Amino acid sequence: MGVRDGVAERVRLAQADSGEQPWRAWGPYLAERAWGTVREDYSEHGTAWDYFPHDHARSRTFRWNEDGMAGVCDDRQTFCFALALWNERDPILKERMFGLGGDGGNHGEDAKEYWWYQDSTPTHSWMRWRYHYPQEAFPYDELVRVNGHRTREESEYELVDTGVFDDDRFWAVTVDYAKATPTDMCILVTVANRGPEAATLHVLPTLWFRNTWSWGASNRPVPEMEGCPGRLLGTHRSLGRITLDAEGEPPALMCDNETNAQRLWGLPGTTLYPKDGINDHIVAGAPTVSPDGQGTKGALHYVLTLGPGETRQIRLRLTQSDEPPPPADLGTGYDEVLRLREAEADEFFAELIPAAASAEEAAVARQGIAGLMWGKQFYHLDVKQWLHGDPATAPPPPGRKYGRNHAWWHMNSFDVISMPDPWEYPWYAAWDLAFHCVTIARVDPGFAKSQLLLLLREWYMHPNGQIPAYEWAFSDVNPPVHAWAALRVFEIDGGKDFDFLAKVMHKLLLNFTWWVNRKDVGGNNVFEGGFLGLDNVGPFDRSAALPVAGVLEQSDGTGWMAMYALNLLDMAIRLALHDSAYTDMATKFFEHFAYIAEAAYRQGLWNDEDCFFYDVLRLPDGHKMPLKVRSIVGLLPLAATTRLTSSTMHRLPALAARLRWMQTSQPQYGDVISARRLGPDGRQHRLLSMVGQDQLVRILARMLDPEEFLSPYGLRTLSRAHLEKPFTVSLGGSDFTVGYEPAESTSGLFGGNSNWRGPVWMPVNYLIVEALREYAEFYGDDLKVEYPTGSGVQVPLAEVADDVSRRLVSLFMPDSWGRRPLYGANELFQNHPDWKDLVVFPEYFHGDNGAGLGAWHQTGWTALVVDLILTLHR
Repeated sequence: MGVRDGVAERVRLAQADSGEQPWRAWGPYLAERAWGTVREDYSEHGTAWDYFPHDHARSRTFRWNEDGMAGVCDDRQTFCFALALWNERDPILKERMFGLGGDGGNHGEDAKEYWWYQDSTPTHSWMRWRYHYPQEAFPYDELVRVNGHRTREESEYELVDTGVFDDDRFWAVTVDYAKATPTDMCILVTVANRGPEAATLHVLPTLWFRNTWSWGASNRPVPEMEGCPGRLLGTHRSLGRITLDAEGEPPALMCDNETNAQRLWGLPGTTLYPKDGINDHIVAGAPTVSPDGQGTKGALHYVLTLGPGETRQIRLRLTQSDEPPPPADLGTGYDEVLRLREAEADEFFAELIPAAASAEEAAVARQGIAGLMWGKQFYHLDVKQWLHGDPATAPPPPGRKYGRNHAWWHMNSFDVISMPDPWEYPWYAAWDLAFHCVTIARVDPGFAKSQLLLLLREWYMHPNGQIPAYEWAFSDVNPPVHAWAALRVFEIDGGKDFDFLAKVMHKLLLNFTWWVNRKDVGGNNVFEGGFLGLDNVGPFDRSAALPVAGVLEQSDGTGWMAMYALNLLDMAIRLALHDSAYTDMATKFFEHFAYIAEAAYRQGLWNDEDCFFYDVLRLPDGHKMPLKVRSIVGLLPLAATTRLTSSTMHRLPALAARLRWMQTSQPQYGDVISARRLGPDGRQHRLLSMVGQDQLVRILARMLDPEEFLSPYGLRTLSRAHLEKPFTVSLGGSDFTVGYEPAESTSGLFGGNSNWRGPVWMPVNYLIVEALREYAEFYGDDLKVEYPTGSGVQVPLAEVADDVSRRLVSLFMPDSWGRRPLYGANELFQNHPDWKDLVVFPEYFHGDNGAGLGAWHQTGWTALVVDLILTLHR
């Protein structure tokens, strides 16, 4: 796959990376949910969903960021642009997506609307967003009531279940964005009446300034915005002028981005025209918009009455300038910008996606990348300010100084960050972000590298070396995949940016030391770590106090750390080949890997009878109790593997000498460092791995068994054998059980908001596929395994990796009946021409039938399917 320097989008990326043109300055960085987040929560006990509910969002000013639909903003979120709609039946304008938290539903955060990210280039020079808006009154109360009554044994009650889409009574709303320059954006809103009768839709393109002036933190002047028919003109001291021009002469409705304290608390407000003024004016006819056309929030009001099947378009142009600009070109020049940018996007993706990929694979890859691009959000949080409160507001409850995130007072975030999901999880998560960056590097390696470096900066990483986990609890422990991701990004980018690699390694040395000091309680080179992102995978909460005295020594924690050591070894080797000062680092991590891998066997994590790794509960009397749950916990040690070539050993003689010394003087490490064979190039390769050939074959016999881990759609996170034989352990007078659950969890463990007890999760599948490819490079066709187990067919490991990849990709592909497994039994999504080709990237998938589950708009780590598609057709 060649890269031509003339591809327009690549030119823009180069200009953005060099600072020549700020093509990334504007983007879809506006959150889709700011309410119900930790940032906006100033409650005593951290009840974020209750403290700032959806009902407050239209009336209450956000402190740290803003939200909206199809939104864009600048990378400091000075201005915000989004779309608002009203079908004349809803009790409120549709300004933001609705959904429920874990306490309102029965399986965690869940948006109750349908929208899609259809396209985006990495510089956001071209983007497309799609939304289906019911023509009947949106069933807010019904969704809350029914979900509130359902138990965890029942499925979520979704919007489609309410019947509001019957007879196609909905509006299909598409928004296209095309940049003429970095700060000149053409916006095309397309509205289609899919219903059988004429209907009316109010369309309100909305522009506003983020409120930075009401908190008293500094003497910040209030920006100004004025509206007149067809135009909104804002003036901001740092931004200059921001203008929204529209075709026709839609009236401008103006209010202030200030809280409606009268509605919320019965208190006098600071303005007669608060944040919800436009809403109240349109829905109820209230005199709540400024009569003189002034404010800090404005909307242009279109009222469209369309017949059945009729489509209407609205042309808008958003520009930044030093002086008030002349009327914007909304004619032929506008058309040309949209045509050209879409054509350039087609060219960019045609070059990226191999010709061997099917049209369906190419479409899924493009939408997966679009989701990652739309998942970038402006994230602002000064933890110290958040803990102590603002001068102009009431002080937070005293307990906040000892509650959530109080130990992270040093953190000060003011960045655009790739989020796990723009609605369900609108805050960064460290290990999610690492996986995002692998796919992002395929289209924008500069941004991927900046993201990995960001969480290692002094204002993110804790002084003790811990990487912040996520907003709900920065001190939680995510798996240490940062080094792995950095290596993958380094390789995807061409393997030449040693400055990036060195910067990453310097900070990861601190983080690795934190792990060794904090998560190896016994100093015996086996690790704890807690839930490690796997939520309810074990019989009890691994992040909480144990049911009995003792220490839980974890197979996944130990496997992650062995992998971490090998990642740092690989990083040090690459750097040492250019700077000999890193040679000592290579020998250090080579030895540390050996210590960890050997300790996993010596400390009893490996069970030879079951051919599996288990967590072990080490009791105060020295007794060790293996928790015999066959889960992804016992497969993750497979990921701790790498190869050393004879060329590397020849160029780094100190490393070669240390390896020979350990072989002769420390024979107990021989099983994990001594595997050697000739590679395809005729040179000797050495395998460093937590599993030798015998253990590998025996583990794979379980992993590739359809009755255990191998599903038609990838690898389950728990063996299906636990369906008939759940694991139960009695501790401290209570019984704790793990059984196979292919869909949503019926357990309240970890809030009941995810399930690692059976479904297929993309990130761990991806890591195991990567490991299989590494083993295949070493063993070649000489090592074959039965695949699937019980079939009698022996195949090389490379074929196993390819087939597991194809199973994962097939989740998104129409089968022979034209049905996508991820849409399960939902006939609307499976068959309707308006729905069936709009692909979502769910959080996880049913372990038996592949139906998408969890956060349905999740486009973060599930977008690893893009990398799988590109690799299969490499």
